[in-house]
Amino acid sequence: MNAIESRSLRKVYPAPAIKKRRGAPAPPTPPSAGIVAIDSLDLAVADGEFFGVLGPNGAGKTTLIGILTTRVRITSGEAVVAGANVATEPAAVRRRIGVVPQRPNPDRSLSVIENLVFDATYFGIARAEAARRGMELLEKLGIADKMNAKVDQLSGGQQQRLMIARALTHDPRVIFLDEPTVGLDPQARLALWAILRELHGQGRTIVMSTHYMEEADQLCDRLAIIDQGKLLALDTPAALKAKAPGDTLVEVTFDGDASVAADAARSIEGVSNAEARGPLLRVFSNRGGEVIPALINAGEAHGRIVRDIHLSRPSLETLFISLTGRKLT
Repeated sequence: MNAIESRSLRKVYPAPAIKKRRGAPAPPTPPSAGIVAIDSLDLAVADGEFFGVLGPNGAGKTTLIGILTTRVRITSGEAVVAGANVATEPAAVRRRIGVVPQRPNPDRSLSVIENLVFDATYFGIARAEAARRGMELLEKLGIADKMNAKVDQLSGGQQQRLMIARALTHDPRVIFLDEPTVGLDPQARLALWAILRELHGQGRTIVMSTHYMEEADQLCDRLAIIDQGKLLALDTPAALKAKAPGDTLVEVTFDGDASVAADAARSIEGVSNAEARGPLLRVFSNRGGEVIPALINAGEAHGRIVRDIHLSRPSLETLFISLTGRKLT
């Protein structure tokens, strides 16, 4: 059984208004004009799965989470979450999900425990029961000693733990996290990973958007890589990394346009693909760094001087670069 399904999901935001010059008629706007944030997306997330949505800023990750949590209206297509349609049964969806936003948004006038009790009442939970659940969650998340503290007295990592506690007070079937570790220091990030692993171990379905490759690799059962609202790849992290072309990504930065070296690079033995973007020459090589001298010669033959060389082993980022021609971050 699937916890989430989307079919031909599409979201188009209105195009920015075009300012007209004084006295001139407003230019006509084509009916189809707009910014496509999600483009015909089909997804299926199984019950109990830890599912990641990986992509750079502006890829459509937050819009997708917004649609699945009923905050963003669908332009066309359909999405079902925990057995309820997000467009026609939004209240039912909200009762069955928990949401951890990208930036903590608690009520800063309330204490930690008051935030949990106040939020739980929206789901019809009696105050005494809400307080009991809240204290239990704060204990599990390691911030019970902060129960009476105001939110501004918490660190960034503690505030994110509070958001997770708030998302869990009504015992949701599906938990959504939108870039949950943005802005956290490495220690807080690792602590949050441990919490998410424990929640997943309880059998909960977790959907997390991120642009951190290591985070997606370490936590997720499966990953959907998206860019410009399109699904580029979907599989386990290990299977996706295995699809990265070549053995090594070699990036050579010259002091000028690298396109003059790209054609020569493609004919070098061991190079499976090569492309130039400004002064950067990107090459996928199944011979590792052995191709570097030939790449340098290809540039020097056209008067280019090497400024920097970088090698990357097959990873989610090298796969993303092969699919889009640009980096995740």
